Amino acid sequence: MLDAFDALAAFASAAALFVVNAVFVVFVLLRPRVRQPSSLAWILVIVVLPVAGIVLYLAVGEVRTGSRRKRRHRTIQTNIRAVVQKAWSATSRSTIVPWGTESIARLARLGDETQPRQGNRLALLATADTFVESLVADIDAADRHVHLLFYIYLDDEVGQAVAAALVRARRREVPCRLLVDNVGSSDFLKSRLCRELREAGVQVVAALPTRITQIVSIRFDMRNHRKIGVVDGRVGYTGSHNVASEHFHPKPRFAPWVDATLRIEGPAVRDLQALFIEDWYMDTTENLDHMIAYTPDEHPDGRIVQIVGTGVNSQNQALVRVIQSAIHMAREELIMTTPYFVPDEGTLAAITTAAIRGVRTIIVVPARNDSPLVALASRSFYDTLLDAGAEVHEYTHGLLHAKTITVDRDFALVSTANLDRRSFEINFEISTLIYDSDFASELRLLQMRYLEDCVAVDAARWAARHWPRRLAENVAGLVSALL
Repeated sequence: MLDAFDALAAFASAAALFVVNAVFVVFVLLRPRVRQPSSLAWILVIVVLPVAGIVLYLAVGEVRTGSRRKRRHRTIQTNIRAVVQKAWSATSRSTIVPWGTESIARLARLGDETQPRQGNRLALLATADTFVESLVADIDAADRHVHLLFYIYLDDEVGQAVAAALVRARRREVPCRLLVDNVGSSDFLKSRLCRELREAGVQVVAALPTRITQIVSIRFDMRNHRKIGVVDGRVGYTGSHNVASEHFHPKPRFAPWVDATLRIEGPAVRDLQALFIEDWYMDTTENLDHMIAYTPDEHPDGRIVQIVGTGVNSQNQALVRVIQSAIHMAREELIMTTPYFVPDEGTLAAITTAAIRGVRTIIVVPARNDSPLVALASRSFYDTLLDAGAEVHEYTHGLLHAKTITVDRDFALVSTANLDRRSFEINFEISTLIYDSDFASELRLLQMRYLEDCVAVDAARWAARHWPRRLAENVAGLVSALL
């Protein structure tokens, strides 16, 4: 009798689990079309891992920001964009981008409604030393305010140098605001250096703080991945550098971390300022709208620049559309560098189509990646790229962390976003579009220096790799939509 009862209980448990799995599979299939590319991967996870898969889906399966936070963000965006539009209408004139790039500028406006701005001086900072030296010098010259937003802030020599500059600025009674991601900078937020900054009067705030009790309503791994610096409203910084040494002590065996950041002087700095103010207001109660009224100088020898901020509440699809449009625009050469290459189907199709059209198409990624699963997933795309005629180069002198694109030496993009779904759909990111052949050529020279430290992936040798490696890569490729 007991055996029969146990068998019945086991059958009932299995049936209940089957029903729950079936319900979640249906729920996945009912997702909006924009989220469907990852649906098959989620169904696979739920079926293969019945309990763990459901827990994972509940935790990170959907991009949830919380209804209250979403309403607040929408209100802040609406207010700030109205202030920005009013400020620009009183001070700016229309900017005409080079022929052939109009569609890119139009798509970029879907992100945060920013326009191309002319008259911007640009400096390309390719090392952590040049980045921190420049940033510290500008902080030391500040007399109105210093605004910094970074995903990662480390208590190392770079973090200490920037902190010392902030303390010096506070001694001159310059307001200093530092916004860092709650997860990316978690160690710093608990450090003595952070306490010293706060004691000196620097406002240090954690971006996107979440509690375990919010897991049902807010996706806990949603991150503010932006890097922004604004000094006095006249100088701006954005790119892939975090406030961290190239040795990056949390993961030293992948060092040096190789990045690229822009120093900007000109009208585009106002758009960086607006994005910082938006993010600052989201995680504080301080409204800084009045600072948007400041008009940065327009330089006669400057370049045309467009700032694009994307995030889960900010038309995230704008960035992937810009990138795909830029790829389709290529006629002779396309070079892309990224540490994490896990593209969506549309971006992969655009890249392979460019190669098939006869465009020299070069993808540069690290040979050793700090994320083993991402590395495997990235390599699952190599066959498709190589078959289409694209070149894949693996960087061997550290972890190439720069996120850059050049097209025909005419158009350039420097971003915080990786070529993966997390950047396209989940994170808050910022990208800089440069409509200038001289700067695109300068960025291309940097990309060529990266290539000097690369090993090209040989198509024949890649096709002959052992089956266990191919199996691991293809399995990772199956779930690449979730990465």
